[in-house]
Formats: sequence, C-alpha cells, structure tokens
Amino acid sequence: MSAESRALQVRLDRVDSTAVLTIGGEVDAVSAPQLQSGIEEALERAPAVLVLDLSGVGFFGSAGLSVLLLALDKLDRDSLRVVASPQVRRPIEVTGLDGMLDVFETLSAALRSGETPSIA
Repeated sequence: MSAESRALQVRLDRVDSTAVLTIGGEVDAVSAPQLQSGIEEALERAPAVLVLDLSGVGFFGSAGLSVLLLALDKLDRDSLRVVASPQVRRPIEVTGLDGMLDVFETLSAALRSGETPSIA
C-alpha cells in the first residue's frame, strides 16, 4: 500500500441540512486529529445531521474510535450517522459502539430520512 493511499483525505459537503464528511485513507493515531478537525469544521456549520462517510477508510484504529466518541459527545445519536467500510465496522462492533452509533452500509442509506441503520 502506498503512502498516498494511507494518507487521510477529508472532504466536507452539504446535502440540504446535512453535513457529509467523507473520509478516505487510514485513521490511526497520526491521522485521527485530522479527522477530529474535519468533524469540528462540519459542526461549526450547525447541521441538523452529520454523516461521517468512512466507506473509503482502509484502516480504523482505536484513535478513530475515540474521535467517534468525541463526536457522539457533541451530537445526539439521531444527529450522527456513520457509513462504515468493513475495516471500520469491525472495530465498532468489537467495542460495542454499534449500540451507541447509527451505522449504515451506504451513504444513500444514511441520507434517507427514517432509514433503519444496518447495525443496531
């Protein structure tokens, strides 16, 4: 795996009243502050819902889980939605965070209102 594919890419978009933070690369102790900064920037815009699209993440370490917990501290469960790649889903399930987060298979599922998360 090249250094470019591991480097964190962060993009913030808006869909109606929803902020969509799209993350690609690897989330580890080095890159987690960049993820945290992206979340803080998204929250400054006061979205009704924040969707973290982590479907392009190839590695998600404990530092990433800590960032998710910090985001959950700032938002209620209904306002935070996570789109998870298999590499993100596994640590979320192992740590039991799937009981605290709404996790979706796809971005379109996370954007649909009233959608039931894939992990509950």
